[in-house]
Amino acid sequence: MRMNIQHIADGTYLVHGTSTNWVILTEGDAAALIDTGYPGDRQRLLDSLAAVGSSPEAVTAVLITHAHNDHLGSAEYLRAVHGTPVYLHEAEVPHARREFLHQVGVREVLRNSWRPGVLPWAVRALRVGGTAHIPVAAPRPFPAKGPLDLPGRPVPVHTPGHTRGHTVFHLPDAGVVISGDALVSGHPTSRIRGPQLLPDMFHHERAQALASLAVLERLDADVVLPGHGPAHRGPVRQAVRRAREHASRGARRRSS
Repeated sequence: MRMNIQHIADGTYLVHGTSTNWVILTEGDAAALIDTGYPGDRQRLLDSLAAVGSSPEAVTAVLITHAHNDHLGSAEYLRAVHGTPVYLHEAEVPHARREFLHQVGVREVLRNSWRPGVLPWAVRALRVGGTAHIPVAAPRPFPAKGPLDLPGRPVPVHTPGHTRGHTVFHLPDAGVVISGDALVSGHPTSRIRGPQLLPDMFHHERAQALASLAVLERLDADVVLPGHGPAHRGPVRQAVRRAREHASRGARRRSS
């Protein structure tokens, strides 16, 4: 399987999986993962760790932006097999346990199947576990506010809307924001290229997702590592401005 790993900054790597990204942070012999791709991306996830000189045993924590299957895929595997703690925002912990599921369903995908790219994306997602039942048995809320004692010193920042507990991770020293699905730069179901919100069907509360862009806008960074699409270079505030403009145009088209 061909690897697609991008070295972003010292100890920071963006890995492209099946339509979804994850990030590896390294420092000495230790590593941290932010998101884990689909369940079917597991071998690619393990290979990506090896490619940057790490291993699952070296991963001191898994940080999850939100508990959709395409981000949570191998979190329980790492927890159960290697004892790796899995951390999320406290509002996302029950979501990871699958006490409820706020994720686009088959019916909604079918209602949107006429849109360009939706059916091919859905077929790929099904093949790699997009509808699999993969609860994390013992997810944990973030252990502290502010920078976490992990490689890269990531700072969790709550950005609800896509899900209630969605969180982005700020790396102040590197000038990087790992934005999950709060701000993406592309998706197989979108014709837009560059900073944007995901299509409406993917958000639990779209209005809140739009409002959370203001939280991202205040972060000091000039690289965005999204959950979907390529790395985006440029001030975060400009990326947010572009995403708002796309969202505004889309709203006008829907109301016309």
